[in-house]
Amino acid sequence: MSNVTLDYLVIGAGPAGLQVAYFLERRGCDYTVLEASTEAGAFFSVYPRHRTLISVNKRHTGSLDPEFNMKVDWNSLLSDDPDLLFTRYSDKYFPCADDLVRYLGDFVDKCGLRVEFGAKATRIAKSDGGFAVTTERSDVFTAKRIIMCTGVTPNPPEIAGIEHAEQYATVTTDPTDFTGQRVLILGKGNSAFETADSLMETAATIHVAGPNPVRLAWHTHFVGHLRAVNNNFLDTYELKLGNAILDVPVTSIAKSDGAYQVEFQFTGGRRVLSYDRVIVCTGFRFDSSAFAEDCLPARTVNDRFPALTGAYESINVPGLYFAGTVTQSVDFKHSTSGFIHGFRYGARALSHVLAERYEASPWPSREVAPEPAELTHALLANLNQSSALWQQFGTLADVVVVPPAGPARHYQEMPVRHVRERGFAAADKVFLATLEYGTHPRAAFDGVKELADARPVSSYFHPVVRQVVGDEVVAEIHLPSDLENHWWHPKRHVDALREFFDSSLELSVAR
Repeated sequence: MSNVTLDYLVIGAGPAGLQVAYFLERRGCDYTVLEASTEAGAFFSVYPRHRTLISVNKRHTGSLDPEFNMKVDWNSLLSDDPDLLFTRYSDKYFPCADDLVRYLGDFVDKCGLRVEFGAKATRIAKSDGGFAVTTERSDVFTAKRIIMCTGVTPNPPEIAGIEHAEQYATVTTDPTDFTGQRVLILGKGNSAFETADSLMETAATIHVAGPNPVRLAWHTHFVGHLRAVNNNFLDTYELKLGNAILDVPVTSIAKSDGAYQVEFQFTGGRRVLSYDRVIVCTGFRFDSSAFAEDCLPARTVNDRFPALTGAYESINVPGLYFAGTVTQSVDFKHSTSGFIHGFRYGARALSHVLAERYEASPWPSREVAPEPAELTHALLANLNQSSALWQQFGTLADVVVVPPAGPARHYQEMPVRHVRERGFAAADKVFLATLEYGTHPRAAFDGVKELADARPVSSYFHPVVRQVVGDEVVAEIHLPSDLENHWWHPKRHVDALREFFDSSLELSVAR
């Protein structure tokens, strides 16, 4: 229990809370982490239920560059310790969740993070310009600022009789318990198909249902959509092996004599089907139940996640910040803020925000000569190297600010939305550089035929540089994609970007 008002109180010791704490510890900040459980990463002691992560653990990359290796390491947290990499904990490409829990526990110990275990936050309220947090054991912690890193809780749909169904969080994972049964699974994400795949050898019939079509990660580039590691069930539907995917809503669930009578709203009318089991696998949401009315954060995305500024701060509660999967409203189903390999960089960006706002420490940057050739080299160097821009595509940007006189300044890996909210001098010329996917016009597995995709907007992963004035994009260039993601071609990349800067800077001066 703290007897003084902390500068920062972090709630939750999952991967996000530990990543935030790492940066606070490194800066010598006054902070404490509260964790409800007796171990770090307790969420992953339960989820995924069948224990195989969908996050990539690629150990053999052919490279000794740690920044390159983080592009294909989706589980490690950021640190200065080369031994604190998850790739040292498992050989599996899709590793076991138990190994992640073990890794997170070691991260706490090796980094000396200040975590109070067994301290569940039950009430969060405003107090003397800051916050007071009461725990389940009646301890009270006061802090100037709170960083919520509590992860998510199951999000059951509003269906009459849904209380009769079994929940993904608690349903048995022993497939023999479903032998010969008819099973309905509600939901079409990875938890639903992970469950369906586990039952294919024992269940008589499996239906996966929901009002929207299945979305495949290889089409959308959103790794939270259905992944290949969980999609064996699709074969059993398309090849007519007794299972089905239903793109219709469920209107009611009734239980009678040990069976479930489930009503669906088909296009041609309603129909009732009978099942032995109904399992709810409909995703997750942020749990705001601990907040008092005076600091209840506004929510978005159908009330599932807190509504945030570009600085990861609540839009209606100053001083209340967020990190981790609960920040995915900033790039919902577009980029990677819902996952470790994305939000670890969001946590680092939040660290820079906090240092700049409260510790008089400006966002890391360096001077660059305001010449097209120098600006081109500065941006391409980091676009080719940065794992943050790679993983947080379209969400984090390198920013170049060219003042009317004097050197330009290059800020690395700043949230795109924060650039606009933060603002720069009106006379400055501001350029944002991101990595983004293009709109792929062909089938997902249509192979590459060109060394570079040089359409006006590249179809594949590629760099984009934009000049902005406030919220307005006044000029932009999409550089061609490359088979091995090396954006250094003398003409297609270097000359093209230099000419863009030449034109944009002349245009800006003319204005």
